[in-house]
Amino acid sequence: MSVLSSPHFHDEAKAFEYLESIVWADGVVCPHCGVVGGRVYDLSGVRSKASAKNPEGKVRHGLKKCGECRKQFTAKVGTVFEHARLPLTKMLQAVHLIVSSKKGISAHQLSRVLEVQYKSAWFLAHRIREAMRSGDLATPFGGNGGAVEVDETYIGFKKGRAMQKGTGHKMAVLALVDRDSGQSRWFHIDNARAVDIHPIVRANISREARFMTDEARMYSRIGKEFAEHGTTVHAAFNYVDLNDRTIHTNTVEGAFSIFKRGMRGVYQHCAEHHLHRYLAEFEFRYNNRIANGVDDRQRAVNAVQGISGERLTYARPDANA
Repeated sequence: MSVLSSPHFHDEAKAFEYLESIVWADGVVCPHCGVVGGRVYDLSGVRSKASAKNPEGKVRHGLKKCGECRKQFTAKVGTVFEHARLPLTKMLQAVHLIVSSKKGISAHQLSRVLEVQYKSAWFLAHRIREAMRSGDLATPFGGNGGAVEVDETYIGFKKGRAMQKGTGHKMAVLALVDRDSGQSRWFHIDNARAVDIHPIVRANISREARFMTDEARMYSRIGKEFAEHGTTVHAAFNYVDLNDRTIHTNTVEGAFSIFKRGMRGVYQHCAEHHLHRYLAEFEFRYNNRIANGVDDRQRAVNAVQGISGERLTYARPDANA
Protein backbone atom coordinates (compact mmCIF):
# COMPACT_ATOMS: atom_id res chain seq x y z
CA MET A 1 0.00 0.00 0.00
CA SER A 2 1.29 3.46 -0.91
CA VAL A 3 2.10 6.00 1.78
CA LEU A 4 -0.12 8.48 -0.06
CA SER A 5 -3.11 6.15 0.39
CA SER A 6 -3.36 7.17 4.07
CA PRO A 7 -6.84 8.58 4.94
CA HIS A 8 -5.58 12.07 5.84
CA PHE A 9 -4.35 12.54 2.26
CA HIS A 10 -7.84 12.03 0.78
CA ASP A 11 -10.47 12.79 3.44
CA GLU A 12 -10.70 16.42 4.60
CA ALA A 13 -12.13 15.49 8.00
CA LYS A 14 -9.33 12.97 8.56
CA ALA A 15 -6.81 15.59 7.43
CA PHE A 16 -7.97 17.96 10.19
CA GLU A 17 -7.85 15.13 12.75
CA TYR A 18 -4.26 14.40 11.67
CA LEU A 19 -3.29 18.08 11.89
CA GLU A 20 -4.94 18.48 15.30
CA SER A 21 -3.10 15.43 16.66
CA ILE A 22 0.21 17.11 15.83
CA VAL A 23 -0.51 20.79 16.51
CA TRP A 24 -2.46 20.09 19.70
CA ALA A 25 -0.53 17.08 20.97
CA ASP A 26 -0.57 18.55 24.50
CA GLY A 27 -4.17 19.77 24.42
CA VAL A 28 -6.26 22.20 22.39
CA VAL A 29 -4.92 25.77 22.46
CA CYS A 30 -7.13 28.69 21.47
CA PRO A 31 -5.06 30.77 19.03
CA HIS A 32 -7.04 33.90 19.94
CA CYS A 33 -6.84 34.02 23.74
CA GLY A 34 -4.09 31.43 24.30
CA VAL A 35 -6.05 29.34 26.81
CA VAL A 36 -4.78 25.76 27.02
CA GLY A 37 -7.21 22.99 27.89
CA GLY A 38 -10.11 25.42 28.33
CA ARG A 39 -13.71 24.94 27.28
CA VAL A 40 -13.77 24.13 23.57
CA TYR A 41 -16.83 23.16 21.56
CA ASP A 42 -16.86 21.25 18.29
CA LEU A 43 -19.00 22.97 15.64
CA SER A 44 -20.03 20.18 13.31
CA GLY A 45 -22.08 20.64 10.17
CA VAL A 46 -21.25 24.34 9.77
CA ARG A 47 -20.99 25.48 6.16
CA SER A 48 -19.40 28.46 4.48
CA LYS A 49 -21.39 31.03 2.54
CA ALA A 50 -23.01 29.84 -0.68
CA SER A 51 -21.16 30.51 -3.91
CA ALA A 52 -21.57 29.72 -7.59
CA LYS A 53 -19.14 26.82 -7.23
CA ASN A 54 -20.70 25.57 -3.98
CA PRO A 55 -24.39 26.60 -3.87
CA GLU A 56 -24.85 24.90 -0.48
CA GLY A 57 -21.56 26.14 0.91
CA LYS A 58 -18.52 24.06 1.86
CA VAL A 59 -18.44 22.08 5.08
CA ARG A 60 -16.04 23.73 7.53
CA HIS A 61 -14.14 20.76 8.86
CA GLY A 62 -12.34 20.98 12.19
CA LEU A 63 -14.21 24.12 13.27
CA LYS A 64 -14.19 24.79 17.01
CA LYS A 65 -15.35 27.53 19.36
CA CYS A 66 -13.52 28.69 22.46
CA GLY A 67 -15.72 28.86 25.56
CA GLU A 68 -13.49 31.56 27.06
CA CYS A 69 -13.24 34.20 24.31
CA ARG A 70 -16.19 32.89 22.25
CA LYS A 71 -14.20 32.99 19.00
CA GLN A 72 -14.10 30.29 16.32
CA PHE A 73 -10.92 28.65 15.07
CA THR A 74 -9.40 25.57 13.48
CA ALA A 75 -5.98 23.94 13.82
CA LYS A 76 -4.82 25.98 10.80
CA VAL A 77 -5.12 29.36 12.56
CA GLY A 78 -1.71 30.80 13.40
CA THR A 79 0.12 28.38 11.12
CA VAL A 80 1.55 28.54 7.61
CA PHE A 81 -1.70 26.95 6.41
CA GLU A 82 -3.92 29.77 7.68
CA HIS A 83 -6.24 31.27 5.04
CA ALA A 84 -5.00 28.78 2.45
CA ARG A 85 -7.66 28.17 -0.17
CA LEU A 86 -6.43 24.70 -1.04
CA PRO A 87 -7.90 21.61 0.66
CA LEU A 88 -5.87 20.50 3.66
CA THR A 89 -5.55 17.05 2.07
CA LYS A 90 -3.58 18.51 -0.85
CA MET A 91 -1.40 20.61 1.42
CA LEU A 92 -0.49 17.55 3.48
CA GLN A 93 0.30 15.68 0.26
CA ALA A 94 2.60 18.55 -0.70
CA VAL A 95 4.36 18.33 2.68
CA HIS A 96 5.02 14.64 2.17
CA LEU A 97 6.23 15.10 -1.42
CA ILE A 98 8.66 17.87 -0.43
CA VAL A 99 10.13 16.17 2.64
CA SER A 100 10.47 12.78 0.91
CA SER A 101 12.13 14.13 -2.25
CA LYS A 102 15.84 14.11 -1.45
CA LYS A 103 16.68 16.82 -3.96
CA GLY A 104 13.37 18.66 -3.74
CA ILE A 105 10.36 18.89 -6.02
CA SER A 106 9.65 21.85 -8.28
CA ALA A 107 6.51 23.97 -8.07
CA HIS A 108 5.65 22.93 -11.63
CA GLN A 109 5.80 19.27 -10.61
CA LEU A 110 3.69 19.97 -7.52
CA SER A 111 1.22 21.78 -9.73
CA ARG A 112 0.86 18.72 -11.98
CA VAL A 113 0.69 16.15 -9.18
CA LEU A 114 -1.77 18.08 -7.00
CA GLU A 115 -3.71 19.44 -9.99
CA VAL A 116 -3.56 23.04 -8.80
CA GLN A 117 -2.39 26.23 -10.46
CA TYR A 118 1.35 26.88 -10.61
CA LYS A 119 1.10 30.04 -8.45
CA SER A 120 -0.77 28.08 -5.77
CA ALA A 121 1.86 25.32 -5.82
CA TRP A 122 4.71 27.85 -5.70
CA PHE A 123 3.28 29.68 -2.70
CA LEU A 124 2.37 26.43 -0.94
CA ALA A 125 5.95 25.21 -1.34
CA HIS A 126 7.23 28.42 0.27
CA ARG A 127 4.74 28.01 3.13
CA ILE A 128 6.14 24.53 3.78
CA ARG A 129 9.74 25.74 3.59
CA GLU A 130 8.82 28.41 6.13
CA ALA A 131 7.64 25.62 8.45
CA MET A 132 11.00 23.90 8.02
CA ARG A 133 12.91 26.93 9.28
CA SER A 134 14.18 26.64 12.82
CA GLY A 135 14.27 29.87 14.79
CA ASP A 136 15.42 28.26 18.02
CA LEU A 137 18.50 29.39 19.91
CA ALA A 138 20.49 26.32 19.06
CA THR A 139 23.14 24.71 21.24
CA PRO A 140 26.64 25.15 19.81
CA PHE A 141 28.05 22.19 17.91
CA GLY A 142 31.01 20.20 19.23
CA GLY A 143 30.42 20.81 22.95
CA ASN A 144 31.71 17.32 23.74
CA GLY A 145 34.94 17.86 21.86
CA GLY A 146 33.63 16.38 18.62
CA ALA A 147 34.56 17.37 15.08
CA VAL A 148 32.62 20.15 13.35
CA GLU A 149 33.14 20.69 9.63
CA VAL A 150 32.75 24.14 8.08
CA ASP A 151 32.77 25.02 4.41
CA GLU A 152 31.33 27.52 1.97
CA THR A 153 29.94 27.11 -1.52
CA TYR A 154 28.44 29.24 -4.25
CA ILE A 155 25.19 28.94 -6.18
CA GLY A 156 23.34 30.84 -8.90
CA PHE A 157 23.88 34.52 -9.63
CA LYS A 158 23.36 37.74 -7.72
CA LYS A 159 20.81 40.06 -9.30
CA GLY A 160 22.40 42.94 -11.17
CA ARG A 161 25.89 41.42 -11.09
CA ALA A 162 27.64 40.81 -14.39
CA MET A 163 29.39 37.47 -14.80
CA GLN A 164 33.06 37.74 -13.92
CA LYS A 165 36.03 35.65 -12.95
CA GLY A 166 35.90 34.13 -9.50
CA THR A 167 32.78 34.01 -7.35
CA GLY A 168 31.89 37.67 -6.84
CA HIS A 169 28.74 37.34 -8.98
CA LYS A 170 27.45 34.24 -7.17
CA MET A 171 25.39 33.77 -3.98
CA ALA A 172 27.42 32.44 -1.05
CA VAL A 173 26.30 29.71 1.35
CA LEU A 174 28.01 28.62 4.58
CA ALA A 175 27.31 25.22 6.17
CA LEU A 176 28.34 23.65 9.47
CA VAL A 177 28.07 19.90 10.13
CA ASP A 178 28.45 18.28 13.53
CA ARG A 179 29.74 14.76 12.90
CA ASP A 180 28.65 13.36 16.27
CA SER A 181 25.01 14.42 16.08
CA GLY A 182 24.71 14.33 12.29
CA GLN A 183 23.09 17.78 12.38
CA SER A 184 23.85 20.71 10.10
CA ARG A 185 23.19 24.45 9.92
CA TRP A 186 23.07 26.43 6.70
CA PHE A 187 23.44 30.18 6.24
CA HIS A 188 23.12 32.57 3.33
CA ILE A 189 26.00 35.04 3.66
CA ASP A 190 26.77 38.21 1.71
CA ASN A 191 30.30 37.11 0.87
CA ALA A 192 32.62 34.32 1.94
CA ARG A 193 34.86 36.64 3.95
CA ALA A 194 36.12 36.52 7.52
CA VAL A 195 33.83 39.40 8.53
CA ASP A 196 30.79 37.36 7.36
CA ILE A 197 31.88 33.91 8.53
CA HIS A 198 33.60 34.45 11.89
CA PRO A 199 30.49 35.67 13.82
CA ILE A 200 28.50 32.63 12.63
CA VAL A 201 31.29 30.22 13.55
CA ARG A 202 31.72 31.72 17.03
CA ALA A 203 27.98 31.63 17.71
CA ASN A 204 27.44 28.06 16.54
CA ILE A 205 30.56 26.10 17.49
CA SER A 206 31.79 25.36 20.99
CA ARG A 207 35.39 26.26 21.82
CA GLU A 208 36.00 22.61 22.82
CA ALA A 209 35.27 21.42 19.28
CA ARG A 210 37.69 20.09 16.69
CA PHE A 211 37.38 22.68 13.91
CA MET A 212 37.66 21.12 10.42
CA THR A 213 38.08 23.27 7.30
CA ASP A 214 39.91 23.45 4.00
CA GLU A 215 42.96 25.65 3.49
CA ALA A 216 41.05 28.93 3.01
CA ARG A 217 42.91 31.76 4.77
CA MET A 218 39.78 33.15 6.44
CA TYR A 219 39.74 30.10 8.75
CA SER A 220 43.37 30.26 9.89
CA ARG A 221 42.94 32.99 12.52
CA ILE A 222 39.63 31.85 13.99
CA GLY A 223 40.85 28.25 14.01
CA LYS A 224 43.17 29.16 16.91
CA GLU A 225 40.10 29.78 19.11
CA PHE A 226 39.17 26.09 19.13
CA ALA A 227 40.67 23.00 20.73
CA GLU A 228 42.03 21.86 17.37
CA HIS A 229 42.02 23.17 13.84
CA GLY A 230 42.40 20.46 11.22
CA THR A 231 42.85 21.44 7.58
CA THR A 232 43.21 19.73 4.23
CA VAL A 233 44.66 21.38 1.13
CA HIS A 234 42.07 20.88 -1.59
CA ALA A 235 44.14 22.85 -4.09
CA ALA A 236 46.71 20.05 -3.87
CA PHE A 237 43.99 17.37 -4.18
CA ASN A 238 44.44 16.50 -0.53
CA TYR A 239 40.99 15.71 0.85
CA VAL A 240 41.91 13.58 3.87
CA ASP A 241 44.91 14.01 6.16
CA LEU A 242 47.01 10.87 5.69
CA ASN A 243 48.37 11.03 9.24
CA ASP A 244 44.95 11.54 10.86
CA ARG A 245 42.04 10.40 8.71
CA THR A 246 39.52 12.16 10.94
CA ILE A 247 40.74 15.47 9.51
CA HIS A 248 38.60 16.22 6.44
CA THR A 249 35.54 18.14 5.26
CA ASN A 250 34.02 15.32 3.22
CA THR A 251 30.81 15.26 5.26
CA VAL A 252 29.87 18.86 4.58
CA GLU A 253 31.00 18.46 0.96
CA GLY A 254 28.57 15.54 0.66
CA ALA A 255 25.76 17.71 1.99
CA PHE A 256 26.64 20.39 -0.54
CA SER A 257 26.56 17.86 -3.39
CA ILE A 258 22.90 17.06 -2.64
CA PHE A 259 22.09 20.75 -2.32
CA LYS A 260 23.70 21.63 -5.67
CA ARG A 261 22.06 18.74 -7.51
CA GLY A 262 18.71 19.91 -6.20
CA MET A 263 19.22 23.59 -6.96
CA ARG A 264 20.61 22.99 -10.45
CA GLY A 265 18.66 19.93 -11.52
CA VAL A 266 15.27 20.48 -9.86
CA TYR A 267 14.80 24.17 -9.04
CA GLN A 268 17.28 25.45 -11.67
CA HIS A 269 16.80 29.10 -10.58
CA CYS A 270 16.53 30.76 -7.18
CA ALA A 271 16.29 34.48 -6.49
CA GLU A 272 18.56 35.63 -3.67
CA HIS A 273 15.65 36.83 -1.51
CA HIS A 274 14.26 33.27 -1.51
CA LEU A 275 17.55 31.44 -0.92
CA HIS A 276 17.16 31.33 2.88
CA ARG A 277 14.01 29.18 2.55
CA TYR A 278 15.61 26.76 0.10
CA LEU A 279 18.51 26.41 2.54
CA ALA A 280 16.00 25.67 5.31
CA GLU A 281 14.48 22.94 3.14
CA PHE A 282 17.79 21.18 2.47
CA GLU A 283 18.93 21.64 6.07
CA PHE A 284 15.69 20.12 7.34
CA ARG A 285 15.91 17.06 5.10
CA TYR A 286 19.60 16.57 5.95
CA ASN A 287 18.95 16.76 9.69
CA ASN A 288 15.88 14.51 9.43
CA ARG A 289 17.32 11.75 7.27
CA ILE A 290 17.38 7.97 7.52
CA ALA A 291 20.94 8.04 8.92
CA ASN A 292 19.55 9.99 11.89
CA GLY A 293 16.69 7.52 12.36
CA VAL A 294 13.98 9.56 10.63
CA ASP A 295 11.94 7.96 7.82
CA ASP A 296 9.63 9.72 5.36
CA ARG A 297 6.53 9.47 7.57
CA GLN A 298 8.27 10.87 10.64
CA ARG A 299 9.95 13.55 8.55
CA ALA A 300 6.51 14.73 7.40
CA VAL A 301 5.30 14.82 11.01
CA ASN A 302 8.37 16.83 12.03
CA ALA A 303 7.68 19.32 9.24
CA VAL A 304 4.03 19.73 10.24
CA GLN A 305 5.12 20.27 13.87
CA GLY A 306 6.94 23.40 12.70
CA ILE A 307 3.94 25.09 11.07
CA SER A 308 2.74 26.92 14.20
CA GLY A 309 3.76 30.55 14.56
CA GLU A 310 5.21 30.56 11.03
CA ARG A 311 2.54 32.61 9.26
CA LEU A 312 3.44 33.55 5.70
CA THR A 313 1.15 35.71 3.55
CA TYR A 314 1.22 36.01 -0.23
CA ALA A 315 1.93 39.73 0.15
CA ARG A 316 5.35 39.06 1.72
CA PRO A 317 6.83 35.84 0.34
CA ASP A 318 10.03 37.78 -0.40
CA ALA A 319 10.56 38.70 3.25
CA ASN A 320 13.55 37.27 5.11
CA ALA A 321 11.87 37.34 8.51
